[in-house]
Amino acid sequence: MEFDDITGLVAVLAIFLGLPWVVFHYITKWKTAATLTTQDEDLLDDLHDLARRLDDRVVTIERIMDAENPAWRATSLSDAPETHRLTREPRIQETRR
Repeated sequence: MEFDDITGLVAVLAIFLGLPWVVFHYITKWKTAATLTTQDEDLLDDLHDLARRLDDRVVTIERIMDAENPAWRATSLSDAPETHRLTREPRIQETRR
């Protein structure tokens, strides 16, 4: 009978102490892992600056192209295949039924 009492005590302790401890332990691990580190934030700032500079360069090149040949967009887009066209307008996807 004493073995049954110990088994019941271990089961009760495992359910009411062990299981919540494991759950709360991993909840706190997930919360700390979900935040950005300072290195991640620095990398994102660097990438944002790089993207802004690249966008400025593209705008400058487009201004130069517009000054030299105002119709360059129409001619370059009409010659390009549909999958390789680059425009600033969002593409509207056609739905086929």
